Amino acid sequence: MNDTAKKPTLRQRTRQAMRAEVSAIATRLFAEQGCDNTTVEQIAAEAGLSRTTFFRYFGTKEDVVLTWLEELGPALVAAFRARPGDEHPWTSLRRTLDVFTAMNADAPERSLAFMRMLQESPTMTARYAERQQSWEDLLVPLVAERLAGDLPADRDPAPRALVASALACYNAAMQAWGAADGAGSRDDLIDRAMNALHA
Repeated sequence: MNDTAKKPTLRQRTRQAMRAEVSAIATRLFAEQGCDNTTVEQIAAEAGLSRTTFFRYFGTKEDVVLTWLEELGPALVAAFRARPGDEHPWTSLRRTLDVFTAMNADAPERSLAFMRMLQESPTMTARYAERQQSWEDLLVPLVAERLAGDLPADRDPAPRALVASALACYNAAMQAWGAADGAGSRDDLIDRAMNALHA
């Protein structure tokens, strides 16, 4: 397959640009008035879309802001696969979490605003949890490949325990970071959380 075949079409690029624009509008509105108080009609109106067109781009109101999370699954897989094959999976998972902290590294206030949106909307929190479950499902088979156990991979709880624990450490670190209004290093907090389990 040549490079030209891999490039997104004009239609795909237009769709991506539109999704990004609507997502930025929704993020601003959610930050200003809360997710639950923002309607699809408001978002669509500011974006110059009809309600029908809005739902061609997004399945739900929450998906407008969470759409960028779709790209994180493949990014996490790539990051884990890039680690040395003889490295302990826990160490590889820690470095895989760098995918999260690399986002908005130059503008951490965006990550802080996103966390606050999650905390203020039970629906948004539930949708985010679904995305995290999908990341877990992607990483578990990769961890299983590293662990030489006496159980078949689909019956061994160890890989899922490791991945779920790593994501739980990330969540705990982000909660602590949010409680401090974004003060301090996210990486240091993740290290602290993961080291507490590995000690």
